[in-house]
Amino acid sequence: MARNDSRRDQLADAGITVLAREGSRGLTHRAVDRESGLPTGTASNYFRSRAELVEGLLQRIVDRLMPDAATLERLAALPPGRESFTRHLRDILRRMLADRDVTLAWFEMRLEAARRPEVASLMHETLLTGFQGDVAYNEAAGLPGGAREIALFHYAVDGLVLDRLTVSIDPHADLDQVVDDLVDGLLPD
Repeated sequence: MARNDSRRDQLADAGITVLAREGSRGLTHRAVDRESGLPTGTASNYFRSRAELVEGLLQRIVDRLMPDAATLERLAALPPGRESFTRHLRDILRRMLADRDVTLAWFEMRLEAARRPEVASLMHETLLTGFQGDVAYNEAAGLPGGAREIALFHYAVDGLVLDRLTVSIDPHADLDQVVDDLVDGLLPD
């Protein structure tokens, strides 16, 4: 079959919707076909196995969560320091909260990784690559904080996003203030 990247993305986007709505148990090739509106069997033509489907969804989630080039350029133009780091963090939070399905699917993948070694392997590689990229970017941009601080921010942001997308302990908390408090608490002076 000739490769059709837009069709593959359409299927992966439908899979993300299914994963966010129904969890990993509801993720089947047939459910992806139904959600995409494409003929039955289309998803299995692009993703031959469940493992390939999961891998394709994980890659699409990462692609959709990545910042666009204009945002990166704008953030990179800021002078290095706490304020720049804070703006980067706000952008990450904005992207994760902008598309509920993508972020819920991301968390579903992480939960699935806790149950299935093959998903854990993919997720570990994805997380490690992302974390190493964050550390390298931070160093290259001259932003404060090293690997330990970036890990702490990952833990904090994941918790904050999960809180906002599920049952929140304080749904009215000002996110900008939360980010400011995180930066003040986690970054050394």
